Formats: sequence, C-alpha cells, structure tokens
Amino acid sequence: MVRYEMIWNIRKKKFLGILIVAFVFATLGLALPPVLSSVTGQAITSDPNFAVTFSAGGLGFFLFALATAMNSISSEFESGTIVPLLTKPVSRTMVFLGKLFAAFIMLLLVYTVLFSYAVIGGIAVYGPQSNLYLVPLTLLGNVLSTFIWVAILLAMGALSKNTLVAALVALGVFLALFMALPIVSLFAGPSPALSYVPGGGASGVMNVTDGTRSIATGTDGVGVNLVNAVLYPAGAVSFSKINLGAMQPGQTIVPFQEVLYTENMSLVAWRSVGVAFLYVFVFLFIAWYALKRAQILE
Repeated sequence: MVRYEMIWNIRKKKFLGILIVAFVFATLGLALPPVLSSVTGQAITSDPNFAVTFSAGGLGFFLFALATAMNSISSEFESGTIVPLLTKPVSRTMVFLGKLFAAFIMLLLVYTVLFSYAVIGGIAVYGPQSNLYLVPLTLLGNVLSTFIWVAILLAMGALSKNTLVAALVALGVFLALFMALPIVSLFAGPSPALSYVPGGGASGVMNVTDGTRSIATGTDGVGVNLVNAVLYPAGAVSFSKINLGAMQPGQTIVPFQEVLYTENMSLVAWRSVGVAFLYVFVFLFIAWYALKRAQILE
C-alpha cells in the first residue's frame, strides 16, 4: 500500500512540487539578508543558531501538507480507483495507514533535503553554526507541525470525498487562524488559550546569556521550542501586552505594561508537542472512521 501511494505521488509529480516549494522558501530566507546588506551597506550579523532555529513556518507547513495530502483520499473517490483499491486483500485500516505512512516518508525526505540546504546556507551566510546535533530535533518538530494540516486535509477529504472541498475548508481554517490570532494577541495581549489552537500561539520573550529569544508557544513552534528546551530547560518566558493607548505623538519606543505571566521553557515546549499530537490524533481518527464507514458505489 505504501509502494502504491509513493508511485502515485511520483506520477503526479507531487514530490517534485514539494521540493521546489521547499527550495524556494529556504532560498528566500537565505538570500534576503545578503540583498539587504548590499542595499543598506551594513554587514550581516553572525547567527550561530540559524540552523537549529530554522523553520518552514506556518505558511510552509500548510503548503507542504496541501501538496502531500490534499487529494490522497478524496481523489480515489473522484476517479473511482477506490473500488479496485478496496477489493485488494487489505483492510481499509491498512489502506489508510499506508497512505499515512507514505505522507510521512515524503515529508521526512523533503525536510531532510530542506534542512541540509539550510545548514549549508546558514554556514555560508551567517558563519559557523552551533549545536548542529539538535537539527534533527527541529526537523522532526517541523514534520509534526505539518502533520496537523495533513490530518485536517485527510479528514476533510474522507468526509467530503471531494478534493476541492477539502482544500477550501483547510484553507479557510488556516487563513482564519493566520489572520485572527495575531490581531487578538495584539489588542487583547498574549493569552495562554492561544497556545491550544493551531498556529503561532502566544508570543513571549526569553532572556538568555547571548541576548533574547522570541518564543511562540503554538504548534508552529514545536521544533524550535524543543531546541530551546534542551538548551535552556530552566529558562523563563515572559509574556507582556503592548499598551497602545500609552503611545505618545512622536514616541519611537513602544511602551509595555507589566508582564502578564511567565512560563517555563520546558513547559512551553512539551505543551506544544502535546497539543500538536492531540490535533493529529483527533483528525486522523476522523479521517480513518470516515473512510471505514464510507459506502462505495460502483
């Protein structure tokens, strides 16, 4: 079943498409600093942590998931290939698990290529990189963050049996979260509740020996949060609200209210992992149950 799914993806050129998207994302991230440096005349600041804090980002997670799983189940119903597929001597559960494992292999290969490229590019642009042994942890975190959208797409595809509907529903959810969460966080302040929805979550700051680290508590930050938890397990992440009403005309420094709350870095990391796994499990269960109960009409 895995072989069938992989061959199908190769014939559809999905793997090639994902690789192209990955290289575009990575190249833009690596090329922008040198371009800005040449325009402004300022030297590029070295960043020894670029490789271990590299991430495809929320949009990248969604696009990779879209290319991987958008029509994995729904197209079988649309093209009618679901009929001969389910007549093979395998259960529907094995069909589902085969498609799921094939998606995992594709994402793992893509992220391996992407992060290898990011490490080489990071050394070329930002100088020697530190803690490279943690890059696989960041990579696996990116895979987990992507699998949330893979699970959502599989669930929508199995329920609707329509690729367009599955893609549009997933896109609607992504855009709603992508646009709504930053606005809510800006005006209402970072809330612990934001850490339990797919996306960036609440934004905080952690003071470390070499400066400050911006921390996002949501499922998009799983990989980076795990690295920070390994490097700074006792680090304290502070969450503050921007006091827009206190801004004075001509003022250049944004005033902050007192810190709303603080959280341990290890708590932030493992909570994001737990929330991500919960979303993956729930939507994969929905996808599996919908496929299990789907009626096939020849």
